[in-house]
Amino acid sequence: MTGDVPAAADVVVIGAGMVGAACALALASAGLGVCVVDRAGPAAGTTASGEGNLLVSDKLPGPEVRLALRSIGLWQELADRAGARFEFERKGGLVVAHDDVQTAALTELAAAQRHDGVQTELLDGTGLRAVEPHIAASLPGGVYYPQDCQLQPMLAVSWLLTEAARLGVRLALGADVLAGETANGRIAAVRTTWGTVAAGAVVNAAGPWSGLVAERLGGWLPVKPRRGHILVTEPLPPLIRHKVYESDYVDTVITDSDEPQCSAVVEGTRAGTLLIGSSREFVGFDRRPSLSILGRIAARAAALFPVLAGVRVLRSYVGFRPASPDHLPLIGPDATVGGLYHASGHEGAGIGLAPGTAELVTALLAGGQPPVDPVPFAPARLSQVPA
Repeated sequence: MTGDVPAAADVVVIGAGMVGAACALALASAGLGVCVVDRAGPAAGTTASGEGNLLVSDKLPGPEVRLALRSIGLWQELADRAGARFEFERKGGLVVAHDDVQTAALTELAAAQRHDGVQTELLDGTGLRAVEPHIAASLPGGVYYPQDCQLQPMLAVSWLLTEAARLGVRLALGADVLAGETANGRIAAVRTTWGTVAAGAVVNAAGPWSGLVAERLGGWLPVKPRRGHILVTEPLPPLIRHKVYESDYVDTVITDSDEPQCSAVVEGTRAGTLLIGSSREFVGFDRRPSLSILGRIAARAAALFPVLAGVRVLRSYVGFRPASPDHLPLIGPDATVGGLYHASGHEGAGIGLAPGTAELVTALLAGGQPPVDPVPFAPARLSQVPA
């Protein structure tokens, strides 16, 4: 962070959150000269509001679950290199049903996920309480996902960027992107508040702001912010062993409703606090928390774990997820501007999908075998609709 930018770079990565940091490291590892530009600092946006989830359990069968499985494997490799530096933990996930209808739906989903390589274990009510002793006695069953993991997102971004810097990646933290310069239909440079960087390619990993960044660069990306709330409890003795959430959480992820969506999601941290969510709503970049939504989240969490009814909440916060229209990430070249690549639209899954996304972007940009079929994620799949 020097107050200027390099005169040129092979690739400019816009965004120093989890996806941008992963892209920077992957591109530098492929031998490219990289400059990361961010108007704030590492993990200053969506990543700072994340719970650090690396999930396969909430992914529908098909392209996204295959990208999630690839990413889980890559996170394990990164964690082996990092040691305990970003608190990687294979804690497993538990999805619970409230009635027989939800149990049947979970069973059907798990069977379809298994065809893509997801590991699942069906549990009845007794099995639920064996793995989570404090869970509500009335719950009839659920599915356990041993591949679900967790990490500390700010520590992970710090480690990724440190590793990237060792490979020569330049960090321009505090520089805002103003515009792109093109030549013959291709991106040629990025103008920032710190100066202009000539670039052979640009990766737009600006999260909820990636639609705006794409517009400034002459491209188009239909990403909009989807706000979420999180409650943080006082430190507690170990109570919750896994990431636990209600089965209708998946429905809140994929719904297009403009109404606020809430479901109970509960998990512990190494500090002893519990993170309790979640909500989803389209309200632009409004950071004012909703007491009504926070109350709904707390009530649902206490119904899921009655032991939480008397636990104190220390604080709450909101964050913004980058949502795509069809609920699949937007990864790949811009439909009109050559040399401009997007890595966004992950909604709440960017932390988990970051290394797989970075690997895919690097393969598309630098050449190589993509880890998954890139076609379902291509931004060009969505038609630009005039305002």
